[in-house]
Amino acid sequence: MKTRILLLSVLLVILASCGVKVSESYYDQPVKILRAEYDGSYVIRSSGKGRNAAAALAEARKQAVYDVVFNGVPSTTSTVSSLKPLLLEVNAKTKYQDYFNSFFADGGEYLNYISIEDKRATSSNWFRGESQVTCQTNVTVNVAALKAKLQNDNILK
Repeated sequence: MKTRILLLSVLLVILASCGVKVSESYYDQPVKILRAEYDGSYVIRSSGKGRNAAAALAEARKQAVYDVVFNGVPSTTSTVSSLKPLLLEVNAKTKYQDYFNSFFADGGEYLNYISIEDKRATSSNWFRGESQVTCQTNVTVNVAALKAKLQNDNILK
């Protein structure tokens, strides 16, 4: 009787440890260019995290524009070159902090330079973790208009 209980408890421990837990950071993907359009815009694959789907999608949109302005975006194909950051000035984030805080605020002006037109089933991926939702989606960023805006506002020289 004791051997059956011991065998059953060992079996339960083995079965309980077989569950695979994927960390939420597994779904972090770098921002990358998928293709360039003829009007000066780029289709960028971006990801964002939030407490719900709407917040994750908003973060993905914001991240795409942020990377175009400050970090640059690598390309995934040989036909499209990587996009260098629009602002190459050292400490541009801190120098123009007030401007970019309002520009990237929730519902801010950055929304005027993006569109999400790709409605195919594979254009967005959603991952639900224990505490947050991660969204990977294709965002079209009008880089030419964004560059003109930054030049008009004397941010980009």
